Amino acid sequence: MSATFTRPAIKEEWLDRVSFLSDQNVSSGRGGPFAAIVIKDGAIIAESCNEVLVSGDPTAHAEVSVIRKACKVLGSFQLENCILITSCEPCPMCLGAIYWARPNFVVYVNSREDAASIGFDDQFIYDEINVTPSERSIPCLKIDFPKAKDAFRHWTEKTDRINY
Repeated sequence: MSATFTRPAIKEEWLDRVSFLSDQNVSSGRGGPFAAIVIKDGAIIAESCNEVLVSGDPTAHAEVSVIRKACKVLGSFQLENCILITSCEPCPMCLGAIYWARPNFVVYVNSREDAASIGFDDQFIYDEINVTPSERSIPCLKIDFPKAKDAFRHWTEKTDRINY
C-alpha cells in the first residue's frame, strides 16, 4: 500500500539551486553531478554536493552530507517538517539515510536511469539487497558471539534511552 501525501509547493529557485550546485561540483572537479538541499519553513537550511572524491569517504554522497549538515543546523537527528531536494533519485545508501532522517518529502530531478546512463549505476546494489547475505557478491557472515548481545540487553534495560 502506498502512502497518501499532499505534494508540497516546490519553488523553481530550489530546483535551480540544486541543479547549479550539481553542475558546479562537476565544473570545479570536486566530484560527480550530485547535490542536495534541505528546505525548512520555505528556506534552504543546508546544501551539499557529492564529497566522495574530496573527502576520500565513499559515504559522502550529497544526500548523506546534506542530512548531516541540516541535522546540525536543527540540533536534531531528524528532519521533521523538512523537504529534501536532490539532483538525482537517491541511491540505496542515501535512501536508507533519508528514511532514518525522516524528512516529510523528497524531490529529485534526475532518475536512477539517468544516472546509470552516465556511469553511476546502482542497480546491482538494489539487486544485492534481496540476496541471502552469505550469497552476496561481498559475502556477509553472521557469527554467533553471545557477549555481543550484552550491548543490546543494556539498551533494552536503559530507562533514559532516546529511541530513534
